[in-house]
Amino acid sequence: MNNVVVVGSQWGDEGKGKIVDWLSSEAEVVVRFQGGHNAGHTLVIDGVTYKLRLLPSGIVRKNKISIIGNGVVVDPWALLEEIEEAKFKGVEINENNLILSEAATLILPFHREMDEIREDSAGKSKIGTTRRGIGPAYEDKVGRRSIRVMDLASKKNLKNRLTIVLEHHNAIRKGLGKPIYEKDKLVDDLLKIAPNILKYSAPVWRKIDQFKSENKKILFEGAQGILLDVDHGTYPYVTSSNTVASSAATGSGCGPNSINYVLGITKAYTTRVGEGPFPTELIDAIGNHLGEKGHEFGTVTSRKRRCGWFDGVLVRQTIKISGIDGIALTKLDVLDELDEINFCIAYDLNGKKIDYFPAAVEDQLNVKPVYKKFVGWKSKTQGIKKFKDLPDNAKIYVKAIEEFIETKISSISTSPEREDTILLIDPFNNY
Repeated sequence: MNNVVVVGSQWGDEGKGKIVDWLSSEAEVVVRFQGGHNAGHTLVIDGVTYKLRLLPSGIVRKNKISIIGNGVVVDPWALLEEIEEAKFKGVEINENNLILSEAATLILPFHREMDEIREDSAGKSKIGTTRRGIGPAYEDKVGRRSIRVMDLASKKNLKNRLTIVLEHHNAIRKGLGKPIYEKDKLVDDLLKIAPNILKYSAPVWRKIDQFKSENKKILFEGAQGILLDVDHGTYPYVTSSNTVASSAATGSGCGPNSINYVLGITKAYTTRVGEGPFPTELIDAIGNHLGEKGHEFGTVTSRKRRCGWFDGVLVRQTIKISGIDGIALTKLDVLDELDEINFCIAYDLNGKKIDYFPAAVEDQLNVKPVYKKFVGWKSKTQGIKKFKDLPDNAKIYVKAIEEFIETKISSISTSPEREDTILLIDPFNNY
């Protein structure tokens, strides 16, 4: 057995979609285990662009089984819309290749409204959420009042569960001067789509146990990045779920011994969407160049991403937190035209040099990066498929990253195309 977990080692947007798609040619099952439709993966296959939000990346490949685990929060209307979008582009989706956990929590319209209400009222303290209702849905899950996929099977149970959750939400809405949310129309709307959702539902933990017994190779696909983890990220500027690799087990219903290799997707520079600390951010011409060259706009929101130099301190820290075995380095080609390239090897915090990212948000906002400078290679790496063919200065930069983060680089991506990948270690076979 050799199952792989893919996680983002930065703030998300590291290019996981391409890497998961690339790995899914070998995997037989692809499992999404946390997050919601606030995170997106862009795949480019044979000239066709797929922008996936809830559907696992394996769905666009034939003869693959895609699973949405219990750790995911699911907007049922968004899921059905995404299924139709994929089918329109020729993707076959049915109950045999898409399985939805019956225990997954649903995102409902009042979750989206609560997300907007709180973000709008936060002023300068806003988190920068995607306003998709992710946070409020996770809050209801932890508060033991959420509506789950299985609840759609019973009108009586659905009404009872909605009564409970709306007592909570309407109390908050009244306090904020907002109208209360009526449940009757929502019950009708949910029952209309219930058959289309329930036909995909199953006890996912049993399915994964079955696939393990059949020795199928399983790829666990995370959303966002470790620096957005609710425990280990730049709190409070984080998402509402655990994005670390160990969440693959809890978010799908299998033991940690099901995970054999953890692959961290890492961009050759750093980006971030939304608010929060970003020590190496570049608010200058180079930052703009990285954004334009790297097409740094959110898959889901189209928001412009903040760009900066590679932060080795952050990546080394997330590697240790998440137990990452190897790194897939992406978007090396975005650096091709730069005369000089920096990467952060330490921080200065109030005159003291430190080699880790502190937990206190005040300190995170105050650290100043200490850089190591590299001479740019000023030549094209796009499309290169062998390490020996990279420019010498590109090799020096890659090797310096590998040495600093204390983890092997397993692959290097030199364009958005699936084929433009330099394979150094096969995550499924570890050679």
